[in-house]
Amino acid sequence: MTVLDRSELQASSLADLHLIADQIGLEGFRRLRKADLIDAILGERGESEEDVSDAGEARAPRRARAPRSRSRRGSAKAPTDEEQLAVESDEQPERGSESAGGGAGGQRRRRDRSERGGAAREPEPVGEGVVEILGNGSALLRVQPPDASEEDVYVSAAQVRRCELLPGDRVSGPVRAARRSERHPSLIRVDTINGAPADSVAEGTRYEELPVAYPSERFELNSEDPTLKAIEWLTPLGRGSRAVIAGAERSGKTDALRRIAQALAQREGLELALVLAGARPEEIAECQEGSMAPAAALSFAASADAQGQAVEAAVETAKRLAARGADAVVLIDGLGGVHPHTARKALAAARNLRDGGSLTVIATAPAPFGGETTVIRLDALLAGTGRFPALDLVHSGTLRPELLVGEDGAEAIARARASAAEG
Repeated sequence: MTVLDRSELQASSLADLHLIADQIGLEGFRRLRKADLIDAILGERGESEEDVSDAGEARAPRRARAPRSRSRRGSAKAPTDEEQLAVESDEQPERGSESAGGGAGGQRRRRDRSERGGAAREPEPVGEGVVEILGNGSALLRVQPPDASEEDVYVSAAQVRRCELLPGDRVSGPVRAARRSERHPSLIRVDTINGAPADSVAEGTRYEELPVAYPSERFELNSEDPTLKAIEWLTPLGRGSRAVIAGAERSGKTDALRRIAQALAQREGLELALVLAGARPEEIAECQEGSMAPAAALSFAASADAQGQAVEAAVETAKRLAARGADAVVLIDGLGGVHPHTARKALAAARNLRDGGSLTVIATAPAPFGGETTVIRLDALLAGTGRFPALDLVHSGTLRPELLVGEDGAEAIARARASAAEG
């Protein structure tokens, strides 16, 4: 049963309303104004505004609803081809441009609808490929990843949002042939994501409700840097850790985070994202020219709201990756510059999922926020005088270190901390 309410009809174009009126057999509809036409459509069906059904519901076009977040258990079904045609902003770009906007006009949509009203439609061919997100929010299914091909399938930005598609997802669904001026065939709807039905991917348990465990798989940094060696064995990090590198100004927090990022980039199977929030312009330029480009980079001149939005965007993407079984790591330089609630929310997202992947958050801040599984406290005096590792071991530590380094390793950490406290 197709459910339409007054707000959906009011959001539809007059041409779409005429098509609905024609299909339900409403007489004289072309002489009616839009408001009267909506009343007539609802009255003709003899049903309430909240429930208008049509035996020919597969033919009735609807404007695409706003995408619903997976956290609200929304459906991931992509729009039908009729819905797709009704959303002009998500039309495929013309030939010669994969990321620029552009689309067909009303005449082409009317022609396509007329063709669909004729003989019985043949089954659409099925396309499958790996998602590559474009700059305007739409995507391409690469049929021969990572190489580009004329057989690649275009996916509208609306479908990307609705199904929460991520780079690297393998997607399949029926496609229609490219129309005149279009470069690629277009995906009609998303049927499967990574081999699972799109509906089941969307309607699964909320990320926050998935069962979790303490981190139990240590990240091997394999670095000769004395500070990273001390971190690896005395304040170990694992998949799913919530870690804060804390310390005063010039204690080396940013440098330690960058070196951890470089070490983790050498590990296979990790999805890394680096966010610079409130960094110095020189640090941003240096990072952008390095081997690991930041997912977002804001200087200290940016507002706390802007910095928080950049952090939240990276964390939300990582949560979806972890829920699908990936091991994601978000490194945040400058978490102390965002609102405290936003900072705690970003840290709280980190977890080791029992039956899935993991999300690790490693951030710098003047002081811990609470709730961390690992605190790495750096000493500004040691760093300033060139004495490394500049680790304040007394005020650093990892919860349940035996899960990461074993019982013997945990005892060694306890002896080292006791010795540091006595000295």
